[in-house]
Amino acid sequence: MAAQYMTTILTSERLILRPWRDDDLDALAQLCADPEVMAHFPAVLDRTGSAELLGRLMAHQVEHGFTFWALERCADGVVIGFSGLARVGFAAPFVPAVEIGWRLARPFWGQGYALEAARRSLRFAFEELGLEQVVAFTVQANRRSWGLMERLGMHRDPTADFEHPNLPSGHPLRPHWLYRLKREDWYGR
Repeated sequence: MAAQYMTTILTSERLILRPWRDDDLDALAQLCADPEVMAHFPAVLDRTGSAELLGRLMAHQVEHGFTFWALERCADGVVIGFSGLARVGFAAPFVPAVEIGWRLARPFWGQGYALEAARRSLRFAFEELGLEQVVAFTVQANRRSWGLMERLGMHRDPTADFEHPNLPSGHPLRPHWLYRLKREDWYGR
């Protein structure tokens, strides 16, 4: 299936969700170096960390046919962040699973871009990939993120909340809330 979607490009009213290119590193590095954008992650990323992330995003696209795509604004071609789908890459009771995620540069917050991109990603997940379910997760303090999950029709599953295994015991960001959206709920909206 992945080969069919290796160059997946999705469009919405104002956005193009596209595979990453090497020349996107500046935009990604600026995004991941912003302390407010990264407030609910363990640390900001330096340029080397952003380059490593870019490599992982590109490899995920090749391997699975989807990724957290670069979000390019149709009006001017500016990369404003990323959104899309990824296979969950750590051990947890709800894995294997595909997650939906997003990260936008601060100047583009509050304009509906994340919602628009996430809706388009979910449509791809259910209509083109044929997934039965998509998950999302975040820390309790990240109200913007879980608020978006709820606007998408996702439901928190408190019985599946988990301790993120990539963070040490006692880390304040280790406890995560899990949200789910099943295909039939997406179509029933």
